[in-house]
Parts: sequence; C-alpha cells; structure tokens
Amino acid sequence: MNQPKNTRLPITPLLPDLLGRLNKHNTVLLQAAPGAGKTTTVPPALLKAGWRDNKKILMLEPRRLAARAAARFMARAMNEPVGQTVGYRVRLDSKVSKQTIIEVVTEGILTRLIQSDPELSDYAIVIFDEFHERSLQADLGLALTRESQQVLREDLRVLIMSATLDIEPLAQLLDDAPVIRSDGRAHPVHVDYLERPQRAAAGHISAHLRNLPATVSRSVQRALKEQNGSILVFLPGVGEIRKTLEQLQDDLSESDTKDSVVLAPLFGDLSGADQDAAIAPAPAGMRKIVLATSIAESSLTIEGIRIVIDTGLQRRPRFDPNSGMSRLVTERVSKASADQRAGRAGRLEPGVCFRLWSESEPLEPFSSPEIMAADLAPLVLELARWGARSPDEMSWLNPPPAAHWAQARDLLQLLDALDSEGAITEHGQRMLDLGLHPRLAHLILSGRESGWDKTVAELAALLSERDILLNRQSDGPGSDLRHRLDALRGRRKHQVHRGRLAQVQALARSLTTGNHFESDEPPLGALLALAFPDRVAQARGRRGQFRLSNGRGAFLFEDDALAGSKFLIAAELDGQARDARIFLATEISREQLESALQAHIQTRIQADWNDKRGAVIAVEQRTLGALVLDEKEIQTLDDQTLQAGLLAAIRRRGLDALNWSDNARQWRARAQLAHTMEPESWPAFDNDALLAELEDWLAPFFTDPYRWSDLKRIDLMSALKTRLDYLKQQELQTWFPKGIKLPTGHVAQLDYTAEPGPVLATKLQALFGWTKTPTVGQQRHSVVIHLLSPAGRPLAVTSDLKSFWANAYPDVRKDMRGRYPKHPWPEDPLTAVASHRTKRGGT
Repeated sequence: MNQPKNTRLPITPLLPDLLGRLNKHNTVLLQAAPGAGKTTTVPPALLKAGWRDNKKILMLEPRRLAARAAARFMARAMNEPVGQTVGYRVRLDSKVSKQTIIEVVTEGILTRLIQSDPELSDYAIVIFDEFHERSLQADLGLALTRESQQVLREDLRVLIMSATLDIEPLAQLLDDAPVIRSDGRAHPVHVDYLERPQRAAAGHISAHLRNLPATVSRSVQRALKEQNGSILVFLPGVGEIRKTLEQLQDDLSESDTKDSVVLAPLFGDLSGADQDAAIAPAPAGMRKIVLATSIAESSLTIEGIRIVIDTGLQRRPRFDPNSGMSRLVTERVSKASADQRAGRAGRLEPGVCFRLWSESEPLEPFSSPEIMAADLAPLVLELARWGARSPDEMSWLNPPPAAHWAQARDLLQLLDALDSEGAITEHGQRMLDLGLHPRLAHLILSGRESGWDKTVAELAALLSERDILLNRQSDGPGSDLRHRLDALRGRRKHQVHRGRLAQVQALARSLTTGNHFESDEPPLGALLALAFPDRVAQARGRRGQFRLSNGRGAFLFEDDALAGSKFLIAAELDGQARDARIFLATEISREQLESALQAHIQTRIQADWNDKRGAVIAVEQRTLGALVLDEKEIQTLDDQTLQAGLLAAIRRRGLDALNWSDNARQWRARAQLAHTMEPESWPAFDNDALLAELEDWLAPFFTDPYRWSDLKRIDLMSALKTRLDYLKQQELQTWFPKGIKLPTGHVAQLDYTAEPGPVLATKLQALFGWTKTPTVGQQRHSVVIHLLSPAGRPLAVTSDLKSFWANAYPDVRKDMRGRYPKHPWPEDPLTAVASHRTKRGGT
C-alpha cells in the first residue's frame, strides 16, 4: 500500500494535532478554509492511526461528482488505480474492492450501511466532509451515526469537516467536541465587484435572471482580457447555464479568443463522463470556461481555474407541507457560500473572484439547512426503520419542522409504509430497500405485484431524473408522461437529452427484476395513482384547470393535449401555493381511478343551509380527498343531519351571524383574556377555537332546529359557560370582574371587547384620589383608562394613572377649566374628593 505524496497544503501542519485529538476523543470537528486540502489530505493521513485497528475509513461527500473526484485524486497521489486503497460508491456507480480501506461515498450510502449494520462494524471512522452544506442526508447520517456511537460503538470515531459552518452550535450538540481550526488558504484570492445589477431581492430576482446571460458574457470577456487562466462561472441552474452558453458562443464567435476557449457546462444531471470532462484541464494552449451550478462550490478542484465569476444566486427546493409539493426557488447565496465559491479560484495558484453584485449588498451569514425546507418523507421512513417515531427521539442540530414531519407521516401512511401508530410496516421495509423516494418505491412494489415490473421500473426512473425530452411544447409531447415512456422505449422520435436518457435507462435496468409479462398498453394512470394518490387532478372550470385531491389548484396550458382530460395523475408540478403548473402527467379513466384507489374513496354526508330554499340541504358524496366524484341529494333528513347542516352554515357565515348579546360578548372576551394570560389553564374562546368545537358547546342547546331563525333563540351566554367548570367560572368572576368600584362608590363597567382591553371609560373627576392603576387577572394585567370630559368626550388614555396626574393633568386642567367652570379642577387631584357632581352640587 503506497502513501500519497506529501504535498504541502495549509491543512498539513494541523495533521499531528488532528491525529492526537482523535487518539483521545471519539468526535472531533475540523474547520478549514476553502482550498486548505482537507478532503484529499485527511483520509490518507489516518491510514496509520492505531485506533483504526485494520478497519475502514468512510468519508461522506454531498455530491456524486465530488466523491468520484476526491477518490481519484487520492488514488492518483498513491500511484494506484481507483478501487484499490481508495474507492468510491455512488448511485449506479461503484469502484471498491477487498483491498479498499478509504471509501468515499455519497450520503445516502451511509444510511444504507448503518441501517444494515447499526454498529458500522467494518469502519473505524466516519468523516462528514463539507458538512456546512447541511444536506438532509448529512443531518440524518450524523443523527444515526451519533446514536450508534453513543449506544453501540464508543470506539467509533466521527470527524466533521467544514469550511464555513457556524461550528460552535455543532460542538455543543456533540458534547463540546474539540475543534481544530485552519485559517490558511492554499493561495490568496482577490475579490472584486464587476457589475452593479439591480438588487436581486425577492421582487427583482426575475429581472436579474433575464439579464444574466448578457451580464455574465460581459464579465467573462473582461476577465479573458485582464486575467490569465481558466474561468469558473457560478449560475443558479441548468436553464441559466444553457442560455449563458448560447450567449457566450455568439459573443465569442466574433472575438479574438474564439479559437482559444473551451466552453464546458457542469451540473448534476450530466453524465459522469461529461462531468469528468468539465473538471479536466483545458487542452494545451486553451482556456476553459466552466459554467456550473452549486455543484462546483466545494470538495472539487477544477484544473487550471484561477478566475471565479459569481452571480450570487442559487436554486434550492422549498417544500410546502400544505400541498405536499416542492418548488424550486431562486435566492441569494449566503456569505458562507460566497466565500466557498471565491475559494475555488485559489486552489492551485493565486486567483481572483468577480462578484456580480454590489459590495454593500447584505448577505445572510449561512444558508438555511435543507432539513428546514425539504420533503421529509424519506427521512421519516428511515427513522421509522431505526425505531424512532418522533423527531424528539434523535439529536439534531436543527430539529425538522413539525408541519413537515406531520405531512410526511400522513403520506407514508397513505402509501401503507407506516401503520396508524407511526411504526414501519413490512411494506415500508421493502420500500426502503429500493433506495428511492417512498412514492416511487411504493409504485415499484405495487406494480410488480400487478405484473408491470418493467413499466413501473421505467416510470420510477423517468420520475427520478430530469425530463429526458428537450421540447415540451404543445406541438411536441406536452406534459404527457406516456410520450416519455415511448421515447425511452424507442417508439417515438422526440428530441431527447442523451445524457439523461442514459441515466434513466441505467436506473430502470437496476430496478427491473426481469419477471415481467406485459402488454403494449400499460395502464399508466392506474399505476401512477398508486404513487400519487394525493395528486389526482379533476377538471374544473375552463380547459386546462384542475383541482387536486390534496385540495390545491393546478393547471395545464390550454393547448396541451391533456388539458381536456376529465382526470389526470399529476406526477410533477412546480409547487406554487395557489395554482401549480403541471409539468408531467398522464390521463386516467374514471374506472381506472376507482379501481386503483378504491381503498381511499369515502362516502360522506354533506349538509348545509340553503338560503334560497330556507332549509337544510344534504347530499351523499363519494370523495377522493378533496375531490367529489359524484353526489346525490338526500330527500329525508334526520335530526343529526339537520344539526350538521346548521353547524356547517355557522362555520361558513361565522360566529357574528349568531344572536350575540352585549353580556355574552363581554363574557367571551373576559374568558379569552384569561386564556391569553394562562393558555395552559383556560380554554381558548377565539373564533377558530369556538368554530372547531361547535358540536361540544353550541349543539347541545339546539331545540328542534330546522331553520336559521331557530338559532336566534339560543342563549349564547349559557352555551359559552359550559366550556368552563364551576370553579373556573368563579375564578373568572373574581379575577376578571365585569366592573370596578370607583372612588365615588359607583361601579363602572369594563369593556373587555375594546382593543387593547379591558377599558375603563369614566369622567376624570370620578378618579380623583386614585394613584394606582386598576388591574385584572390577579393584578397582572393593567386596565386601560379612557378619561372623559364632563360632556363625555375623550381627554386622555392611560395605563399609568400616577404618571398621568403628575405629567399630563396640569395641561388638561389648564385647558378644561375655561370650558367647564362648573366642574372641579383642583390643583392637587390626589387629595381632591372624587365626584360625579358639579361644584354647586348638581349632578
């Protein structure tokens, strides 16, 4: 086994300290600047560590390209082929052998390893590289590894490496693990700001994107003239890469550099060969311009790059738990990401970074972790296999959002992957073994049982990768997924993306068992309905408008061939909150829909008040989620249905439609204030709470309700009081009284419905001698006092009576004495006698 050549890098002087810390501690954090050499220097340095005990070294990389590149670099430094001492394992590609000690893997591989062997018995250390990217799989991998280390393998080492992570919270999570820092950079990078585009805040990013190809082209041409070396351009997505590539091809065709420049795109969906070509050195005498997404941000050395042009934009998915869909959002990069990108220019020699935004424009310190805005269905299913049914059972740097977790659990139960208690089912176990999103895994397993093994494998592969067709226009394939399947099978002559087609074909082959006997016309709609029961789309309104079974709206362009369908399965949408655009779909017949999703179709009675008829109308509906498949009116209604109709009308019209007395409104406001002050002790009395529980507090007071007018006779005060037991009603009367006794002896009513309440409105003279502001709620909530003139007009508002007498009263007295001479305006209101009368004794 050969050791790598000892190339002097900023990380090199820290290696003895790192090895020493790992001898004493099972968890260490290493923070090193971009270009310090940690990715390819640290793993080989651990080969001779005594604690390794002939076990392997596992290093996780967030991206496939970086994993392959890191393994090849280390193997080349050892004068060995990849797969000997150093190997890698990524999706659909693996180069390891019995001799492999250092395994570089993508993060999903670790999850598979630890689920099959919780002790990770073959490994001495797990290295999380570039942890600052905070991918969902990295957070999950760390949570699982940490629990394995604490419960099963105290000797298992964990090394977390990062360039820009806010490391202190992570160190605290890991029981104050020691931190080693390297501030050195391989080579200096000068940062300059070339352009001054309009600030790309939320409302301006679209305008920025429209001008991006021209802006980047100008910057590239300037950099070619002023600097030496190849150029790496960071763009937000594949669409911008293609448009910028076309712009540069046109602009450079007329320049002196046209024959000395090589243009190379670099993004995740490229084939492995195309990605390797993008990071390879430029041909002799040539300069390379690499147009990349964030894939090139870390753990990657692109030969010859010494110029970085950063647009300052990135594209990230944002998951909406209400719709169950994700959408791609273009946003500004964080300061940490910008520093990472700049560091790409200084990997091999001094470089320069040109930023296409204003130096004064603020950036967030760090990008938000993926776990905060991701579809959590894969994570929840993985943890269910691990035995955790709640996120609280694991240690997280950032706990997953509760709403996202709940949505994921609901979906997994819909797919029969979890039982009603949240435990993984046998079907869920088999789904995980496929390594696909739970939707697609369910599709595969269910389709195999129906004899459509090849078709569902191809569908899952098509939906796992980007669209293989280059033209989605209406005169082409449109949104119809059947055209993609035909193109994959070579039946239609569409323009295809060769790289994606090869990836889809390889994935489909890996998912096919070979046990299939299929006809020429597979029931695509029925099959896809298994994976997307919440995305059944029913036609509504004009052509191309649909409603999804999850309750959201969706649309196709009117000229799309599927726009006239009665039912669709929408497999890919953009995730917009109101009306999502459908990108991939297939038609499904009513018969197929009812057969495939029979278990999810429910029958219910829907009742409501009909103003035109002046009566409750009820219908029996067959529904699929939010979709009404058919309905028929019920002619004879029982009392329960009548009651349900009136309650539905109340929920639709709102509580204000009921017959509220002033006493009832005041009592409700007093009870709501008690809840606001002590929510754990008092029930809520706001609109949402009362409407949600109408059956409990209002319905018992219905007496033969057949008409809306019958509701007007309900005593709302009595109904509301049933929400409090006798003791609480007494506490309400004591601590939140209806009125307060004034110095005059009169009891003044408090207005709890006023904002902010409660409010005491009284003539100023009635409060002479009072210095302490009255309170409610066990003296914890001050009453707001509206001080009135003798004519009842507002003079002042205060919640600090003592301050009013000292500071505001002299001016009020000066102004009021002339207007109301018959009323007392003493110089010292604190010693004066409170009165509702005039100085002459009148009232």
